[in-house]
Amino acid sequence: MRALTWQGKRDVRVETVPDPRIEDPTDIVVRITSTGICGSDLHLYEVLGPYLDPGDILGHEPMGVVEEVGPEVTSLVPGDRVVIPFNVSCGDCFMCGQGLQSQCETTQVRERGTGAALFGYTKLYGQVPGGQAELMRVPFGDRLPIKVPHGPADDRFVYLSDVLPTAWQAVEYAAIPPGGSVTVLGLGPIGAMAARIARHRGAGLVVGVDLVNARLTRAAEHGATGLDLRRHGKGLGDAIRDLTDGRGTDAVIDAVGMEAHGAPMAKTAQHAVGLLPDALAERLMETAGMDRLAALRVAIDVVRRGGTISVSGVYGGAADPLPMLTLFDKQIQLRMGQANVRRWVDDILPLLTDEDPLGVDAFATHRLPLEEGPQAYKTFQEKQDGMIKTLLIP
Repeated sequence: MRALTWQGKRDVRVETVPDPRIEDPTDIVVRITSTGICGSDLHLYEVLGPYLDPGDILGHEPMGVVEEVGPEVTSLVPGDRVVIPFNVSCGDCFMCGQGLQSQCETTQVRERGTGAALFGYTKLYGQVPGGQAELMRVPFGDRLPIKVPHGPADDRFVYLSDVLPTAWQAVEYAAIPPGGSVTVLGLGPIGAMAARIARHRGAGLVVGVDLVNARLTRAAEHGATGLDLRRHGKGLGDAIRDLTDGRGTDAVIDAVGMEAHGAPMAKTAQHAVGLLPDALAERLMETAGMDRLAALRVAIDVVRRGGTISVSGVYGGAADPLPMLTLFDKQIQLRMGQANVRRWVDDILPLLTDEDPLGVDAFATHRLPLEEGPQAYKTFQEKQDGMIKTLLIP
């Protein structure tokens, strides 16, 4: 099969690799029909190379059609249409029973001290082959895949893999009071969808902050008040307080994470890590602050007293001024953590109708063949061509 593989920093290639096969009686094999490029995939492209090996298959936002089922799978048959959550979760353990699929005790990567395994996302999270490929092996066939109806285009459902539940959890964790206010920092795929969900769920004021014109324009089309970081800079907090009777918003969603601008020393450190041998780079990342915490500091500034900060952007440094890796991975308050995909599916599915209140049908800005994946990574990383959300079509 053809698959998009990591080969080095800013070097991803589509190569021919062995087809996946059933390895456990509860496995299924899915023929992928659409697979997204996520903002967190850029962390692999740019920063997290020490935790990857050449040839690792990337991608954690796939959907497709069941090709083959293991002998113990009873709820799916070949030909069923499914979305694959990015958490590799068993559905049966204590953590899954708490709705914390991102902490699944069956797939926790204990040797790394991290939570549930993730598809296509480094040794830190199990080094499980991802979904930017023609075929994908999926474990826990009766528990993990989300069965969806045939008929509507993939765009209707594919975001159940990550974007929708991540944005939904970000809004849930923000605890915006009815008619209240929220600032969304970063209007990439997750921030843009979080802004839409916040409006849908009753927020009276949604302030969207970014420095890319296309993102600001798109958010404004869906009811957000856009603020350009380039214009406001250090005055951003005052601009938001001017909109909220001098208080700041009731909540802030940090949808940026370690992609944040405004921290040149951290950017230099991230670049330097990418030049080191993997073993040394891993030790440095695990003992030194690698994150650019500008967005989190902005969140602390613009939230009102007694408000809530919800962090959905991924941080990676273990010894930052805040221990963000531990806070994020263990899902400690502040409200943060990998999205618990399966927990939110029942809330989201009723909105995926022809009425399309969240605008999922037109959410993708680009649909490209899998073979154009390497160029798509480059374009997305450089924020060019109006690229906000890309679906690759194997």
